Amino acid sequence: MAKRTFFVRAAWEEEAGAFVSESDLIGLHIETATLDEFEDILKEVGPELIVANHLTAAELGEKPYEDQIPTILWQRPAEPVVA
Repeated sequence: MAKRTFFVRAAWEEEAGAFVSESDLIGLHIETATLDEFEDILKEVGPELIVANHLTAAELGEKPYEDQIPTILWQRPAEPVVA
């Protein structure tokens, strides 16, 4: 079975003055002033959201553990230049 792969991108939202999340991970909404904060939140809540919103009770009970480990593809963008 193929691993589940989720994509997360931090986009700079000029109007909000913050990095906001763009992702296919259901329930993920991050808005932070720095990329370090963004990354910390992603590492904390990303796996929890995958279990809560992307896996069923049957999958958790029936599939081998190694088939349930998701992959989160996260690419840290360059920080915007603040004038």
